[in-house]
Amino acid sequence: MKNIIYTVGYTSFSLEEFLRVLKERGIGCVIDVRSVPRSSYYTDYNAENLKEQLKEHGILYRNYIREFGARQDDASLYPNGYLDFEKFAATEAFSEGMEKIDAGMARGYTFALMCAEKDPYNCHRCILVGRRLKEHGYAVVHLERERTETQEDIEGRLLEHYFPRRDQLSLFETRTEEELLAEAYRRRNAEIGYRIEEE
Repeated sequence: MKNIIYTVGYTSFSLEEFLRVLKERGIGCVIDVRSVPRSSYYTDYNAENLKEQLKEHGILYRNYIREFGARQDDASLYPNGYLDFEKFAATEAFSEGMEKIDAGMARGYTFALMCAEKDPYNCHRCILVGRRLKEHGYAVVHLERERTETQEDIEGRLLEHYFPRRDQLSLFETRTEEELLAEAYRRRNAEIGYRIEEE
């Protein structure tokens, strides 16, 4: 059976609910993938506050800004004005993040990647990191308020969104479903990737 890695968007939950969900899933470490680990509205989730709350419940807090953050300093990762997830996933920093997760898994930790966005479909934790974790052999489960979604569920949404007529035969479409999915990920990246001009 594959090891499970969870992701969660905290704006779906009160802090009490968030902590309860983590404990129900046996999550021992929260990996914060926000590039800015604070919120003016959801102050319970500011890094220092959250770290203390998690510690009281026996849960570790780690911030992987460098490894998995949606905003990176390297200008070469923005060839089209937004963070290119495929380029970033090929960097040493991203690889180091994956290695840290592998090492933690080997020690028996269960992880949850945390960001703000409620819907994983709209978040880099899923479209960037979740994709690579799945390809790396993990089962990725996104925790939402009323349901859970797997990375495979997200991929179904991607294909349905960008290629709704893919099941119809076409003389002009020769790509495999795997190739269509890769293209769907690229299109989603273009829509949600952090843009330099936003600074």
